[in-house]
Amino acid sequence: MDVVIVESPAKAKTINKYLGNDYKVIASYGHIRDLPPKDGSVRPDEDFEMSWEVGKPSQKRLNEIAQAVKSADGLVLATDPDREGEAISWHVLEVLRQKKAIGKKPVSRVVFNAITKKAVLDAMANPRTIDEPLVDAYLARRALDYLVGFTLSPVLWRKLPGARSAGRVQSVALRLVCDREAEIERFKPEEYWSIIAHLATERGDDFEARLTAFDGEKIQRLTIGNGDIAGTIKSMLESAAFVIESVEAKPTRRNPGPPFTTSTLQQAASAKLGFSASRTMQVAQRLYEGIDLGGETVGLITYMRTDGVQMAPEAVEGARKAIGADFGARYVPEKPRYYSTKAKNAQEAHEAVRPTDFTRSPKDVKRFLDPDQFRLYDLIWKRGIASQMASAELERTTVEIDASGAGKTAKLRASGQVVKFDGFLAAYVDHRDDSKSDSDDEKDDARLPEMAAREKAERKKIDATQHFTEPPPRYSEASLIKKMEELGIGRPSTYAATLQTLQDRDYIVVDKRKLLPEAKGRLVTAFLHNFFERYVEYDFTADLEEKLDQISAGDLAWKDVLREFWKEFSSHVEGTKELRVADVLDALNEELAPLVFPPREDGTEPRACPRCGNGQLSLKLGKFGAFVGCSNYPECGYTRQLGTSFSADSTEGEMADGPKDLGVDPETGEPITLRTGRFGPYVQRGEGKEAKRSSLPKGWQVADIDLEKALRLLSLPREVGTHPESGKPILAGLGRYGPFLQHDGMYANLDSIEDVFEVGLNRAVTVIAEKKEKGARGRAKPAALATLGEHPTLGGEITVRDGRFGPYVNTGKINATLPKGKDPASVTLEEAIQLLNERAEKTGAKGGAKKKASTTKKSANGKAEKNGEAKTAKSSTKKTATKSKSAPKKKVEADDSAGVPWDAD
Repeated sequence: MDVVIVESPAKAKTINKYLGNDYKVIASYGHIRDLPPKDGSVRPDEDFEMSWEVGKPSQKRLNEIAQAVKSADGLVLATDPDREGEAISWHVLEVLRQKKAIGKKPVSRVVFNAITKKAVLDAMANPRTIDEPLVDAYLARRALDYLVGFTLSPVLWRKLPGARSAGRVQSVALRLVCDREAEIERFKPEEYWSIIAHLATERGDDFEARLTAFDGEKIQRLTIGNGDIAGTIKSMLESAAFVIESVEAKPTRRNPGPPFTTSTLQQAASAKLGFSASRTMQVAQRLYEGIDLGGETVGLITYMRTDGVQMAPEAVEGARKAIGADFGARYVPEKPRYYSTKAKNAQEAHEAVRPTDFTRSPKDVKRFLDPDQFRLYDLIWKRGIASQMASAELERTTVEIDASGAGKTAKLRASGQVVKFDGFLAAYVDHRDDSKSDSDDEKDDARLPEMAAREKAERKKIDATQHFTEPPPRYSEASLIKKMEELGIGRPSTYAATLQTLQDRDYIVVDKRKLLPEAKGRLVTAFLHNFFERYVEYDFTADLEEKLDQISAGDLAWKDVLREFWKEFSSHVEGTKELRVADVLDALNEELAPLVFPPREDGTEPRACPRCGNGQLSLKLGKFGAFVGCSNYPECGYTRQLGTSFSADSTEGEMADGPKDLGVDPETGEPITLRTGRFGPYVQRGEGKEAKRSSLPKGWQVADIDLEKALRLLSLPREVGTHPESGKPILAGLGRYGPFLQHDGMYANLDSIEDVFEVGLNRAVTVIAEKKEKGARGRAKPAALATLGEHPTLGGEITVRDGRFGPYVNTGKINATLPKGKDPASVTLEEAIQLLNERAEKTGAKGGAKKKASTTKKSANGKAEKNGEAKTAKSSTKKTATKSKSAPKKKVEADDSAGVPWDAD
């Protein structure tokens, strides 16, 4: 019996059915090793040696795999057919060799693009060895991501407190969002007018024509710049005679687009289904790994992480047969269609995303799928089938019209099109490009009435309409992914994870499906743009991706790429050591002026302090990040958050002119107010300690909050209904970690705040059931709100955190709850040390960090000191307080999906 290794248990279950009892299929649950998140995991001084660590969840699985392999006849590595899949196989093989579980047993590598019986059996019949160049490309990517993240992030902490991390791809994606926001801020609207004539043919059929020329001058979009000019033209047309100069009917053809790639699937799912990129990939993963179709488990789509646009010959033939059966012979083109990608650095080794069997139509499998699975499969099937269908045949008609009167002439044009044969449009109509504004759309898809040259047209009405140019639209997830693909930034497996990382780190927020940069994200981007510009350049990142592709192809040595990169990068980082924080703030004040110093309604100087009148406002850096403060500190203590415009007398808990009154709760009669606190805006019902409060969820803007929205928030949690099995209520609410469902002590995440208000009982039961199937995960340690310094006697870093039972301070394994009413933001190092000492004495704990051996070093005054020498509590505290002013040690969050088990179930 052979052991077969795949990534996920769902995939293992499906494949085991195909292979039978001669094989034992085991899941690795994604990556089994990763670089430890600490210094020294990649060592440039040792020719980029890398240390790998097996995570605790993977240790048990690896022991099970090793035990199974020892008693097996051979090992088959059947992970996904991409760089990450090759790396998982390599990691598993390396660990098994270390455990001496392989011996002389045969090891083979197989890949399949779809989980169907034929694809799996064909792959098993054609094994190969591990693709070393693919593994080298993976190693190079992981090393690059680690070196950028673990080298650049500490620079951010020292020079820009409050920033969490930087990454090779993450930072460039963030720059795209921030650059678009800066473009919008700089945008100055221009006035322009359009002239539309409402006309009728001699037979009385109405149509519209747009002005294209006036008195010999061609009219462009912005030509008519004010109402006076528009009025002159309108007056002339209102007295003019109209004659049709020419009518041209021109047949055209419209060809279908290729089947989906990862990027285009995410774009279409966003535009047509409203799915986020991560949601699209989660649903696609289930369709790929296998669905039980009434006793037969089968993968419904091919591998969903690809930038290839071709389909296998047998799939093309299957699509053509399905087209003939479902749509008719006329819809089958004479020859099959072949596609090539235009994306920069695309790798076309894999098929496009397509159904594994085109005869398996969406309506045939609908009863076996949940709503999300059905909608996505329907989209993939229709796009795949359309890609092999006949072209749509259209007739585009253009009518040129002359107008004359009052000694002046004008030309107008009417256009329209008629679908003569729908072709592929019968299956799939492409989603509209959401980066295009409504004003850019031309109304040329209407059918024009019959008319002929030299025919007169009757004037009905002349419209002169004022417009203003609009700024470029903010990116959506879909349009940002499209832009990243065009620039060659990132790869199919990283798009969704990169966007999720930016949201998790509060660098961007999604508002009505548009990506807005948070103040923290703007600061990080401005800092990197000013002091590490080369490393957030689009071409530089794309060139690195191209080099990784060359490594995959065996054309470049991976360590040569790392050496070339590290030599320049490390030198650049070294040069920032002399960079003063004052220089950083000066650069950020200038680049982020629209964000930091927004224009005032009264037209006064934005940088003048509104409280003292003499000071200048400037960015300041504190332990909780950047804020705006007066240069006359400490005489003037005026401060405000970034992106707000608090008044001179504003205090915490108030808007610019105090709490904003939204109205009265119709049930309780209590006032509902909108306020801003230390942790952002919130709504409140009533006054005093018993007042109910609710923070604004991500994506909700202060300007949009009214009484109705406030009441909805304050009404949470909402009872969805009673669980049909347990008889206990299901609640939907908004918590510290976002929207959730709660039932019988268990919580399950919801995708958005809208789901909290709209989710029904059936969907809620399904979400809770899925959560139970996955199993409850261990509670993660809350993120640090602040880092205060090291404990002088217990050792270890002291942090302030907010846990399930309230805020506390922590060092190592010792936690000490803050006194009731104590603001976690105001905790000092001395107070934290005292609380931790009391807790340690009470519990007998010894701390969480070992003391370093005694080493001699120089103190600030130049005298030699020894670590480990006994000191009084007072001097220890003083010394630690001094140390805390320098950059605190933090856990680095390296780039971009580093170590993400893409294929974990």
